[in-house]
Amino acid sequence: MGKLVALVLLGVGLSLVGEMFSAFRERMSASREVEPVEPENCRLIEELENGSEDIDILPSGLAFISSGLKYPGLPNFAPDEPGKIFLMDLNEQNPRAQALEISGGFDKELFNPHGISIFIDKDHTVYLYVVNHPHMKSTVEIFKFEEQQRSLVYLKTIKHELLKSPREVKVVAKGFCSANGITVSADQKYVYVADVAAKNIHIMEKHDNWDLTQLKVIQLGTLVDNLTVDPATGDILAGCHPNPMKLLIYNPEDPPGSEVLRIQNVLSEKPRVSTVYANNGSVLQGTSVASVYRGKILIGTVFHKTLYCEL
Repeated sequence: MGKLVALVLLGVGLSLVGEMFSAFRERMSASREVEPVEPENCRLIEELENGSEDIDILPSGLAFISSGLKYPGLPNFAPDEPGKIFLMDLNEQNPRAQALEISGGFDKELFNPHGISIFIDKDHTVYLYVVNHPHMKSTVEIFKFEEQQRSLVYLKTIKHELLKSPREVKVVAKGFCSANGITVSADQKYVYVADVAAKNIHIMEKHDNWDLTQLKVIQLGTLVDNLTVDPATGDILAGCHPNPMKLLIYNPEDPPGSEVLRIQNVLSEKPRVSTVYANNGSVLQGTSVASVYRGKILIGTVFHKTLYCEL
């Protein structure tokens, strides 16, 4: 939480690169089936039926969820409905999701939200930076969260050419096949980047001038989407796609599976990788993110349902 704006925009830029999808397609044949790993205390969130591509949770337990992503080549079960930002209070005994109202003149009919990041300023004001794809273009929408009203106020849209022109951005790290999910350690000393098609995570040290030094690469053997950090342990949680061919060539009779991995002791010589959740698609399809708060986990998907578990 409290990510620096520069890092937010770096993550946004990485998530917008179209080359990710071409690389994704090239390597999608490397599918595998998963052995089920399913916690006992899980339930689907009724209000979230059309995806929860990204999830970010405040230290207070309020979870923001981007839903309704439409992107060429990916399934979509509600093509005529605009995307939304949902809120869940994970302090509640049986938390439910509610769509947030957006004021300030924002064109909600063109809302096609993708990645989402939170920035908290020195006055504890919460801002949301949301990647948007209106008319399949790429922008970043900035909203202010009004906690008492449980609503969002639209502030501005970023349409700068830096969002689509890597040649004019300062290169702080390279060597990725298709950089996608990005997050920072709790102490903000390290940056974690998911290389989705290369099936790995890059662990990088952040310097004061924002240059990054690569410390290691952790191979996971599965396509890695969004990353989050467990605030209690510092572990990385990765939403993964074990069989991407099924994701891109969708068959409801043989759907894509879901996988969530936990990476512990990421700075050690031998980080430990374990499976938090795995399903063959019978419950959850196309997992993109997992985020935790005080023993509770939200597992989101690109286009499908959302799972809530008590670990």
